[in-house]
Amino acid sequence: MNVIFMGTPEYAKAILERLLQTNNINVVAVYTQPDKPVGRKKIMTAPEVKILALANAIDVYQPSRLRDEATVAELLTIECDYIVVAAYGQILPKAILDHAPCINLHASILPQYRGASPIQQTLLHGDSITGVTAMRMDEGLDTGAILKISSINVPTDMMVETLFERLTECAADLTVDVLENFSSYSPKMQDEREATHCAKITKQDGLVAFDDAQTLYNKYRAYTPWPGIFLSSGLKLKSIALVECTSQNAAGIILKIESDGIIVGCEHGSIKIFSVQPESKKEMDILSYINGKRLQNEDILS
Repeated sequence: MNVIFMGTPEYAKAILERLLQTNNINVVAVYTQPDKPVGRKKIMTAPEVKILALANAIDVYQPSRLRDEATVAELLTIECDYIVVAAYGQILPKAILDHAPCINLHASILPQYRGASPIQQTLLHGDSITGVTAMRMDEGLDTGAILKISSINVPTDMMVETLFERLTECAADLTVDVLENFSSYSPKMQDEREATHCAKITKQDGLVAFDDAQTLYNKYRAYTPWPGIFLSSGLKLKSIALVECTSQNAAGIILKIESDGIIVGCEHGSIKIFSVQPESKKEMDILSYINGKRLQNEDILS
């Protein structure tokens, strides 16, 4: 079967890689976002998907607007059986949706967490189960009929990078399954009453306070390494653990100093901090930090 693939980040690259390894699937074209300047020197950098496609002699297209008339016309000249979309970053116009069955791999159990940050939302909400949904795309944002859902368990201490890796593997397997067995699946419409949406993560989302220990810890799981979590003072909490969720304390009070870290109270619960990074400085262990600040038990960390 001939497939057009659309995707941009590492998640998409892993799915494309699996398609290239599957004998009966022929990727005839790859669509990805334009190269972007990266780092302080603003070096133009190609998406991972583009690099992989070019290494396999696949034609790559990088339109800034997929909806442009010329772009649509060009795509419609490419014969294919399916279009596979994974974190591409643009909405497909109806003409492309009508060109071939368009299958999207979304990293949540739809209709939950439609939008740009489903993996982080899973951790922010402390969900114990998540998954990848293969859906037949329509003109809405992640609103298409569900073909198949593949679920995984989420341990309470799983971090976003590990969850990302697990869901990427899940998505790659699911993509091949759905393509090879497409005719056997009956699309099921999503229940709009259960739909939730999530926006793109911004740096400011990493701001935390010592109000609720579970909420703070979930943000740590979801936002490490980027954007990280930090206090209003700019102090970044680089390595922490959840201690308990039931005690009531003054926000930020140092409850106990241990050999490898400190126990800090939240209004509800407490956490253990192992390392921090002061603004414009290098990461350091928390004991060195509180010694430098002359902080002791019952003082407030801020």
